[in-house]
Amino acid sequence: MLNLTWDSGTDPALADVDSLLKAAVRGVRPEPRVTVTEWAEQYRRLSSRASAEPGRWDTGRTPYLREIMDQLSTTSPVQRIILMKSSQVGGTEAGNNWIGYVVHRAPGPMMAVSPTVQMAKRNGRQRIKPLIEETPVLSELIRPPRERDSGNTELSKEFPGGVLVLTGANSASALRSMPARYLMLDEVDAYPGDVDDEGDPVQIAEVRTKTYRARRKVFLVSSPTITGASKIESEYEASDQRRYFVPCPDCGHCQHLVFAQLRWDPGRPETAAYACADCGTLIPERHKTAMLADGVWRATAECNDPATAGYHINALYSPAGWESWADLARKWEAATTDEGRKVFFNTALGLTFQVKGEAPEWERLYDRREEWAAAVPAGVLVITIGVDVQGDRLELSVWGWGRGLESWWLDHHVIDHGPHTPEAWDALTAYLDRNWVTADGAPLKAAMTAIDSGEFTNAVYAYVRRRRSGKIIAVKGIDSFSQVVPVWGPTYVDVTEAGVKRRRGVRLWKVASSAFKVETYDWLRLARPTEEERAEGVVDPPGTVHVPRHIGAEPLKQLVAEELVRTKGRHGKLQWQKRRDRNETLDCRVYARAAAAILGADRWQERIWARLESQIRDAAGECEPLPPGAAIADPAPDAGETSTPDGNAAPTPKRKAGLIKPVRPPSTAGQAVYSTY
Repeated sequence: MLNLTWDSGTDPALADVDSLLKAAVRGVRPEPRVTVTEWAEQYRRLSSRASAEPGRWDTGRTPYLREIMDQLSTTSPVQRIILMKSSQVGGTEAGNNWIGYVVHRAPGPMMAVSPTVQMAKRNGRQRIKPLIEETPVLSELIRPPRERDSGNTELSKEFPGGVLVLTGANSASALRSMPARYLMLDEVDAYPGDVDDEGDPVQIAEVRTKTYRARRKVFLVSSPTITGASKIESEYEASDQRRYFVPCPDCGHCQHLVFAQLRWDPGRPETAAYACADCGTLIPERHKTAMLADGVWRATAECNDPATAGYHINALYSPAGWESWADLARKWEAATTDEGRKVFFNTALGLTFQVKGEAPEWERLYDRREEWAAAVPAGVLVITIGVDVQGDRLELSVWGWGRGLESWWLDHHVIDHGPHTPEAWDALTAYLDRNWVTADGAPLKAAMTAIDSGEFTNAVYAYVRRRRSGKIIAVKGIDSFSQVVPVWGPTYVDVTEAGVKRRRGVRLWKVASSAFKVETYDWLRLARPTEEERAEGVVDPPGTVHVPRHIGAEPLKQLVAEELVRTKGRHGKLQWQKRRDRNETLDCRVYARAAAAILGADRWQERIWARLESQIRDAAGECEPLPPGAAIADPAPDAGETSTPDGNAAPTPKRKAGLIKPVRPPSTAGQAVYSTY
């Protein structure tokens, strides 16, 4: 064997040669034979900041992770590892072990992608930083960030022979920033379907690994979301679909654990036990640790790609002391709504949830219309408007919102002028400046109006730019279920001559229309209390949609004009398809709902609703009550929107005649807006 080490003494030239030769030896060093599992058990220390069980890593606690981590090792020929999982199974820590292994034993360029850049920064603080600081072999390789030129920043960690880059799936430029031998795609079901109009972020990121061919490793891990729209489900179904089989302690039959076999006495989740699929014996949870230790992964499907391995694991396998079978039974009993069951399926079972995409019958909604005593019935505390822009007209729906996002359809109006005519926008201005009057004579104005800019973009931007109030916004619908949240933004679309975005220019909000359509259909199906129940004080459930008598059959047909279908094929996708030619009122509802989310109505606590209620009560008697569908067309002169020369909204007195001042929404610039969906 050639010995390349000698005493360089004090000669600087020899020292340089020594360093070069040592670097050359490292460069031709063969891949390590150690696996990620072996590395973790020897070096990994769990921090109390990031783990409920701090101390030395023990794969025996989660034996089902052993094979997954071994596939991530350079000793395995598998290139793509898919993990569809529930929460509370240790999947994230397996990924962190892989990161530590790469830094220490198999250096190279690595990219870890979170759903957003903000989440990547949080992952760096809460996961990667403790991983480095609590593992001595890693802290020796990655210099502290306080050192000058350390290469250790919030989103980048340099180490000898490689670099770890943290980024978000919402930034196409970051995904294209570097070739990567190792790629970790975390929570892929929360990725946008299209990032910066450049396509699927998963595909964009995976292209960066092609340079490394068979030496690359790609780890896709996520909890699933909706059937037919889940990225991780699609990837898993295209794999060999491995499941973890464990033996029955009574008969020895090997089976993978499914929730349908969990048994307990109704109302007593603490009695939960697992029924063997073969002998029927009820297995107490105390046997689970031994069952997991004897478990084995088995492929349940054929895969044409031998370089891909897919795994599914659910919370029934969660180790003792984490999430128990009793906990799962308790959660299932508490999941009484579709939203609750969706969360249970996704986070506890690691399964997708089948949404109800069939449209409610318009006749049922028509028969359930209500008589109102005024244009704005009791319960409405804030008003938003959604505007759909067509080639020859503008259509807009006015929606009132109350506690629990209960909603009232106040009006639907059509402006018979195209978006390229000034008459259309003048008529829209006149309509938006109206006041809506409650039964007590209190006037309300729309707190926010959202205008669709997807097709007639320049015309909409020009109108929003002229109004400059912040209460009239441009939105763009995105038909995708894979967004982190249903509404996100805003992005600035106006630029200077130098190409710099104007902070005071038009701002665009993007809306995941699919999510709000599902929500609307779910709420339209809600059962109403009977007359007897109302007499006993039972009220409408949160989310109830109220339709007045003056809304005719055609607008109701448009409100339920689409249905959710899955395209044909093994990897079919969920798509909204029209059952009728016209769907304008459904689009208007989506935009008005998005406006309510942007205002923050989804997050308002009772004190804010009470404040709005108090403002309306104080303004009672200012106007003559009008019947439903009517509004005052001549607002008080000082109630209109004005702007200062710099484009900001002019200061507003505490209350002007004809205007109930809405609660000021929190600053959401550059942030996602969360909804109840």
